[in-house]
Amino acid sequence: MIEGKLLQVSQVKLPIGYTAEDVRKACIRKLKINDNEILAYETKKKSVDARKKDDIHYSLSVVVSLTDKAYSRIISARSPIPDVTVYKEEKLEIKRITKTDDKIRPVIVGSGPAGLFCAYVLALSGLKPIIIEQGQDVERRTATVDKFWETGELSETTNVQFGEGGAGTFSDGKLNTMVKDPYRRIPFVLETFVRFGAAPEILYLNKPHIGTDVLKKILINMRKEIISLGGEYRFETKFTNFEAKKGDISHIVLNDEEILPCKELILAIGHSSRDTFELLSSKGIIMTPKPFAVGLRVEHPQEMISRYQYGKMYDRLPPADYKVTAKGVEDRGVYSFCMCPGGYVVNSSSEKGGTLVNGMSYNDRGSKNANSAIVVAVNPADFGADDALAGVRFQRELEKRAYELAKGAIPIQLFGDFKENKNSTGFGGITTVSKGRTEFANLRDILPKYISESIILGMGSFGTKIKGFDRDDVVLLGVESRTSSPLRILRDSESYEANITGIYPIGEGAGYAGGITSAAVDGVKVALKIIEKRI
Repeated sequence: MIEGKLLQVSQVKLPIGYTAEDVRKACIRKLKINDNEILAYETKKKSVDARKKDDIHYSLSVVVSLTDKAYSRIISARSPIPDVTVYKEEKLEIKRITKTDDKIRPVIVGSGPAGLFCAYVLALSGLKPIIIEQGQDVERRTATVDKFWETGELSETTNVQFGEGGAGTFSDGKLNTMVKDPYRRIPFVLETFVRFGAAPEILYLNKPHIGTDVLKKILINMRKEIISLGGEYRFETKFTNFEAKKGDISHIVLNDEEILPCKELILAIGHSSRDTFELLSSKGIIMTPKPFAVGLRVEHPQEMISRYQYGKMYDRLPPADYKVTAKGVEDRGVYSFCMCPGGYVVNSSSEKGGTLVNGMSYNDRGSKNANSAIVVAVNPADFGADDALAGVRFQRELEKRAYELAKGAIPIQLFGDFKENKNSTGFGGITTVSKGRTEFANLRDILPKYISESIILGMGSFGTKIKGFDRDDVVLLGVESRTSSPLRILRDSESYEANITGIYPIGEGAGYAGGITSAAVDGVKVALKIIEKRI
C-alpha cells in the first residue's frame, strides 16, 4: 500500500487497453494538479462499464499520494472536486495470546473457506487450532475427484463437496460478495489470498475470481503457514459425536473411537454435511429449515454472452458474465446463480445414489462455454414437513431422481425438448463442456412441475434480455440442488455460540454465508470473538 497524503479518486474513465501512464494522467487531470505533485498511485477498484455498447470503457477508483502542498490545496478548497475523498487505510487487528493451554486447543470441523480462515486467524493469534477434515488434502483430493469424473467411482468422504477447501475448491472461485463489511474483514481475506498465491488484481477488480487451479495452490500454502504457526491438520478424520456437561462442550469423538477434549468446537461443516446435521439434531442443537433454490445448469457459447455484453469489443475484454432475474409460477423468483464464464459443468455428487451438478472455472476462464444455474426459490412450505432436516430430504429426493434417470451420469437435455417435455437425442449448435459422464434424459422427470414451469418462464424472460439465451439448442443439465444450506444452526448474535456453550456454527453450512468470501469473513469474525474471550 502506498503511503503519505492520500486521496481516493473515483469514476476515473479509461479506454480498453489503457496503460499505467494513462491512469496517472487521468488522475492529474481530475485533481487539476501539476505533473510533479503526484508521488504514487494505486488502483483500488476496476470494473467494465458496458452500459453503452458504443462507449465501453473501464471505470477505476484510484488512491493517489500527493505532495503536502497539493494535498492541502485540494482539501482546503471551497469547492470540493467531484468524486475525490480523503483516503484512510485501516488494518484488521489480530491480538496475540501469550499464554495458551496446548492440551485443550480450539477444534475446527471442516476446512472450507470458513474453517480455513478461522484456523488462520486463530493461529496468527498464538492459538494452535486442530482442523478436522473427513476428506483428503487437496493434492490427493484432486486425483480422487478426477477419477470419479472419469469412472463414476464415488468416495463419500472425498469428492467435490468434501476435502480440503470444501466445495469452493472445485468452483469458479468467485470472490465478490454482497456482504457489508465496515471492519476490514473482506480486505483482510483478499489480501491473504494474494499473500498465498492469488494475483494482486483481485484486490481491485469489481468481480474478482481465483479459479480452481490457483485456489488449490493457495490452500497448500495456507496449510503450510497454519502448521508453521502450531496448527494441526487431521485429514481423513471424521467428527462423529460430542458430549456436553451442564450446557458446555466437554469433548468430541473422532472416527467413533478417539476422544478429544474440547472447549471450543467450531463447526465449519459446509452445506452438504448431512450426516453431521443429523447428529447435531439428535444432540439437541437448535436448527431451523430455511429457504434456498433448486433448478438446472444451463450452457451457452461464451462468445454469444460476451458479444451481447460488450458488442464489437468483446474479444478485447475478459469473458463476460451475466445476472438475470424473473418471476415464475406462483410469483416465485427465478434467477441465475453461480455464473461461470468460460467454465465447466461438473458432477458434484457426494452421496451414492444421488446426482447433482455445479459450475467450475479455471483461472483463465478459457472454456468455450459459459454456464450458470437457473434456479427457482423454494421454502419450507415446499418440503412436506417443518422439521430442520426437511430441506435435506427435499434435496435428496431430487438428486435420487437425477441419478436414476441417467443411471449415475449427469442427465442432460436441450431446452427446446425440455419445453416440449420429451427426451433429447442429440446436440444442436451447442455441445456440453462438462466433467463427468452425461446422458440424454427428460429433466422434467426430476423436478416438481412448479419448478419446471418456472424455469421455462424464466428462460423466456431472459431471452428478451440476452438474445439467444432461450434458443432451443441451449443445453440443460441437472440437478442443481445445493445452492445454499437447507437449514440454519441458530447461534447467539453476540457470542456466536449455539445453544450449547463452546459450539460455534460458522459459514455456509450453518446458514451464515453464501460463497467463498462471505464464508471466510464469517470464519474471521468468529475467530476474533474466540480470541477476545481468551484474552
